[in-house]
Amino acid sequence: MYPGRGTLRGASARGASFKPILHQNMSAPPGRTISMYSPPSIPVGAFNPVKRTHFDPAMFSSASNNNNNGDAQGTARGPKPTVMQSVIIERYKRGELNPVSTLHHLSQTVPLDLEFKETVTTGNTMFLYFAFCAVIDGAIYKTGMGKTKKEAKSKSAELALEELLPLLEDRADFPEASGEDFSSEGPPPLPVKEKDSTAAYNQSFRPIHEHKTNPLNDQIPQAVKEQLLKLMKTYPEFSSCISSAAAFIIQSSSGCEVIAIGTGNFNTRESAMPNGRILHDSHAVVAARRSLMRYLYQHLLLFFSKSPALKQKSIFEKSGSNRLLGLKSDISLHLFISQLPKGAAQVPAVRRLNPMSMSAWEVSNQISLHLTVEGKVFSVFSCTMEQWDSKVVSMSVTDKLSRWQVLGYQGALLSHFIEPLYVKSILIGDSLCSDVRGLEIAVCQRVEGITPRLPMYYCMLQPHIRLLPSVVQDTSSSSSSGGGGHQRSLSVNWTYGDSVLEVVDGLEGKTVEESPFKSGSCLASRLCKAAMLSRFTLAAKEAERQDLLATVSYREAKMMAKPYQEAKSLLKSYLQQQGYGSWVHKSPVSDQFSL
Repeated sequence: MYPGRGTLRGASARGASFKPILHQNMSAPPGRTISMYSPPSIPVGAFNPVKRTHFDPAMFSSASNNNNNGDAQGTARGPKPTVMQSVIIERYKRGELNPVSTLHHLSQTVPLDLEFKETVTTGNTMFLYFAFCAVIDGAIYKTGMGKTKKEAKSKSAELALEELLPLLEDRADFPEASGEDFSSEGPPPLPVKEKDSTAAYNQSFRPIHEHKTNPLNDQIPQAVKEQLLKLMKTYPEFSSCISSAAAFIIQSSSGCEVIAIGTGNFNTRESAMPNGRILHDSHAVVAARRSLMRYLYQHLLLFFSKSPALKQKSIFEKSGSNRLLGLKSDISLHLFISQLPKGAAQVPAVRRLNPMSMSAWEVSNQISLHLTVEGKVFSVFSCTMEQWDSKVVSMSVTDKLSRWQVLGYQGALLSHFIEPLYVKSILIGDSLCSDVRGLEIAVCQRVEGITPRLPMYYCMLQPHIRLLPSVVQDTSSSSSSGGGGHQRSLSVNWTYGDSVLEVVDGLEGKTVEESPFKSGSCLASRLCKAAMLSRFTLAAKEAERQDLLATVSYREAKMMAKPYQEAKSLLKSYLQQQGYGSWVHKSPVSDQFSL
């Protein structure tokens, strides 16, 4: 719901369209893992004075430790923050402080950032409401709604306090709780050795792996590992291809299921062709996403089937009064990536100047949009398109993730049938990665203000981004010997229901001769644009969409998706206005084909 849009129609329609997504913002426990800046979403579980999950009450009492350096002034101030906390909490419970004031007072006992962000209301809201969420030191709490901004802000503060107060009150190192008298001196210093400031800084905010508090942290990586092992057991000759892998997972009431897998690290070196049969980008996430699109087409056909039994098996259901379909209410989508994606997500930690500052990132071209050419990455500010006139240029995987979290992972053609499809979480299983803050900023913060500008059904949905232990063995070093050098450019794809793998040469953009699956003598991949147009036409027939069947080319079918194209245009202009550079326009030649 967007008060600024000024009409009840826009509010109610948008609210209903977010049914399977935004409804979860109210009911699900907030999961934001705080690493350096506020990494993703792991619900509150255990406390650790160095590593913080969500919001760490230890930060309040540790302020006095930091001042306990032997000087009288620091010692005198030591216990005050902790005493203030208990007084503030008691005043709140007696009704002497409102929720907003209480949060402000608590945040001031130690320098922690507190802000209230206006957001969107949840689905099934019938009237015009305002919505706010409390953001404490980067951790996002539950959304509060109200008929006025003041009421919504107060409710959001109350929801945050419901979670914070039990944690603060349970801490045994409160002076009142422990029975110790710290009135004359501060708490004893923590028994830690002094370290190099940079190393200590990075280590202190190293993301934690909190498995017990969220079963998905175990279930999803395990499901991905089992599926990859199953595939590689059948095709051991391609085992060196999986060092860079990505997978989409569906979570439902019956558990987690891997539905699409892609591997690879290259995009094609070939020129654009007007037949739609060259696969331009074979990076793992891109291959997995196109495999996901095949899965979505399968379930569209199930939904439009004349058989009630088959229709029941579809993941889709009618969404409100519009003709677009949505995911069933108990289904959510998740993305697992074995390596931190290329582009702005890989901004090194040493570039940080202030843990809560965007300026430290923006001063560098590394937070800008990036291009990939034959697998190599370049900032859009450090090269010109004239350099790559003869080559197919793709945006980096990080930038594509940013785009999909706004436009949806379904793409233009599928948006004729279904609402935008977003992932709820992005899980990074990279043993060499210690920080996902760059990915958070690139995917979420660069576009966090765009939602009010977007057409109906579209929003910037912030995924929970988590760092998990690796489940994929890195075979890149061994692949350079014994014939594995050729496999460096190979990309594997698989969709739920496939009996065999397809193996594509990422540099050539075509299926290799030794691939278990081959579509024909031209070696066009089952993920190419021509294959997608064929599935689109079949879905349009089953849905009896004569307007879509009248299209004469792939490009025309895409351009007919008006809301999608509007959202796409707004996203590109927004990124450029914010100073991140221009999105590269591919040659229209590659879309000017028909079946």
